[in-house]
Amino acid sequence: MATEATTTKLHNSDFRAVPPPPDYLPEITVAPHDGLHFWQFMIAGSIAGCVEHMAMFPVDTVKTHMQALGSCPIKSVGVRHSLRSVLKSEGLPGLYRGIGAMGLGAGPAHAVYFSVYEVCKKYFSGGDPNSSAAHAVSGVFATVASDAVFTPMDMVKQRLQLGNGTACRGVLDCVKKVLKEEGFGAFYASYRTTVLMNAPFTAVHFATYEAAKRGLIEISPESASDERVMVHATAGALAGASAAVVTTPLDVVKTQLQCQGVCGCDRFKSTAIRDVTKTIVQKDGYKGLMRGWIPRILFHAPAAAICWSSYEAAKSFFQELNACTESGTIT
Repeated sequence: MATEATTTKLHNSDFRAVPPPPDYLPEITVAPHDGLHFWQFMIAGSIAGCVEHMAMFPVDTVKTHMQALGSCPIKSVGVRHSLRSVLKSEGLPGLYRGIGAMGLGAGPAHAVYFSVYEVCKKYFSGGDPNSSAAHAVSGVFATVASDAVFTPMDMVKQRLQLGNGTACRGVLDCVKKVLKEEGFGAFYASYRTTVLMNAPFTAVHFATYEAAKRGLIEISPESASDERVMVHATAGALAGASAAVVTTPLDVVKTQLQCQGVCGCDRFKSTAIRDVTKTIVQKDGYKGLMRGWIPRILFHAPAAAICWSSYEAAKSFFQELNACTESGTIT
């Protein structure tokens, strides 16, 4: 009897069931693709590449001087010493020699870089946006395509960085001299090395970036939208630093190939990676293969943070633009 009364009382129609409170943490969802047009990825990538390289160009100049072996006027192994040498010999403008070539190459190359990456990521992910393998493979495809665009201007940029104003007077003068004295092949002398360096670089870079971004969002999903710039910057810095350390030896070889014969730097009989590596080791020991690793990290960590932040911001702009267009807000 008591049991029945209690049951009846509990089922009284005057009582209303209280719905369970919603989960405090929102569900984390990652769209399999960003839904942008191909040209929008290209513009976003171009903006990101230009902002990144222009902001970090002085650090890149120091790295190039440190990695160039031979009897160049500036010959040092320390960041501080190299920076002092550049400033003493050419002043502040010396840190920006070759920035025109960088500007001409970075925009188109990064447009290709990010657009190819996004298309390949969509294709290889198979509907799984968290696939690290898809991110790594997509990065490799992206770098093979973008390096074909960027390598010639990168070579011109590095030669201008090492010159003291007498070797080449500017981008056009450098291009003319290289074509006349060394032929068109000189622009792509380091392409194979560049691809072999950038393939693992981008594989590590993109996989680390996507994983770090996902991890940072999972740590604090409720504030992910408000702090997305910080998330992209932090993930990009981690990715850039990790990839830079792994690929420094190949970057040294690439610099040697692109700068051979400039202001007394060694000219190689063979452009094979093994032969150039042997020459570097014989002349400077195995430590020679890690020359410039500190400025390389100092370059790639903040550069990647700037690049990914700019790129994601540009993508967000286009996403909002597309949403407004589809809803009829913009006609």
